[in-house]
Amino acid sequence: MPKRIYLNTKELYKEIIISKSMGRLTPRAKDYFYLIVKNISKKFRYANEDDRGDCESEAIIQLLKNWYLFNEEKGDNAFAYYSEISKRGFAKGFNDLHKKDWKTGEYFSLIPMSRLFEDGNINI
Repeated sequence: MPKRIYLNTKELYKEIIISKSMGRLTPRAKDYFYLIVKNISKKFRYANEDDRGDCESEAIIQLLKNWYLFNEEKGDNAFAYYSEISKRGFAKGFNDLHKKDWKTGEYFSLIPMSRLFEDGNINI
């Protein structure tokens, strides 16, 4: 069974070139970023679906902050460039959610504010 292609890399490259010339992302380039993030998200497992959403959000933020840094003079594989930015965004999001104590090597999770006050009392 052949792999399903979800994104045309040449179209992505074209949209990035157009976006750079305009100084802002085209709506189609934003859609491509969304597709990249959603497909990368499928490769990770999370204990909590809220964590998945937080990591996806961080990946989108990183893409939007760094999209203009793509250098078309070095190559035309914008898909690889933006996939890597997205993966690093997922890692940053996960690391922000699950901090590691470097002395003990143990991970601890941050407690969302909504869970602290679920029943009107502080739940720690």
